[in-house]
Amino acid sequence: MRTKTVRVLLVEDDDGDALLVEALLDEANAPFIITRARTLAEAETLLADAECVLLDLGLPDSQGSDGLHRLLKKPGAPAILVLTGLDDEREGIDAVAAGAEDYLVKGQVDGELLLRGVRYAVERRRADDAQRKLREATLVAQERSRLERGLLPPPLLKGSDLDLEVRYQPGGQRMLLGGDFYDAVGLPDGTVHAIIGDVCGHGPDEAALGVCLRIAWRALVLAGAPPEKVLRTLDQVLVAERHGEGIFTTACMVTVAPDRRSARYFLAGHPEPLLVVGEQIVDLPQSKIGVPLGVLPDYAWTGVDVPLQPGWSLVCYTDGLIEGRVPDDTDRLGVERLCEIVQDQLQHDTTGWLDPVIAEVTRLNGGELDDDMAVLLLKDPR
Repeated sequence: MRTKTVRVLLVEDDDGDALLVEALLDEANAPFIITRARTLAEAETLLADAECVLLDLGLPDSQGSDGLHRLLKKPGAPAILVLTGLDDEREGIDAVAAGAEDYLVKGQVDGELLLRGVRYAVERRRADDAQRKLREATLVAQERSRLERGLLPPPLLKGSDLDLEVRYQPGGQRMLLGGDFYDAVGLPDGTVHAIIGDVCGHGPDEAALGVCLRIAWRALVLAGAPPEKVLRTLDQVLVAERHGEGIFTTACMVTVAPDRRSARYFLAGHPEPLLVVGEQIVDLPQSKIGVPLGVLPDYAWTGVDVPLQPGWSLVCYTDGLIEGRVPDDTDRLGVERLCEIVQDQLQHDTTGWLDPVIAEVTRLNGGELDDDMAVLLLKDPR
């Protein structure tokens, strides 16, 4: 079986000791590529190319464990074996306690022992690195899960006569969490409020900002704030909490009247919702798409009133649903093609068409969508 070559950095200022180490490794026929540094400063410049370091504790620019500590602080430091004389054996033990993989006493090692020491040190470091990465991945996954729960909460619609379906799908080409969020709240008088939003960018900072905005929205709605004031307040919260000057958020907010015969929706730079009645997509009244949150100070968003017929469905979504690719086309999917897909699915099923629509959008993209996608569907069951 072929043995993998190991790149070893020998940090030794004494030519005789360096020659002895090289001879021992030659004698053991060790598959090592040896590079030598005579000072710690020189070793620091060569550290990135080494898988294992054989470090003398007595160097012209470093004495004792100081050199070990300096090397261990380097990002991605390799396995380090300390080479020490008999007089330094106590320091060798202390070096292991400080982070060295092992210590070897000059004059008491042969080639086979040195070979095994290097191999074991390299494998232990690889195992430690793998375990560390696993722990980090676990922590990231737990943090992602907490943020997703904050972005995508259970809606507060207990006792409401409206049906609600929600879908969320993270972008498949990356592992970063985005800032898509949604929520829905029913009030005692029967009014139902819903929001869907998208913080620009991807990552934990954007996700945390999305959680902040969603919680603020729910608190404002439960406090009975008018929809116009809700958006203005969210804009202030965004500006105060964002981590960068250019961070903005698009949002679509909907208020459904208690009699379910009308709704009012607000757009803050967000895609317009789709209104479905029976097997048809119904055109919404002409609306002005306001600017996203966090763009213009003191901006006033205005709502658009929509009459609703019995059996209506209102679909709100983030732009991840319409920014997928289409085969043999340089353009994105877009709203028009999305409407065609919805219309086609409605001809087959007027109740369970949401998942087939998402599946078709994904199929046209050739795989998982690049961007996060959230969909909120409010339905009148009459």
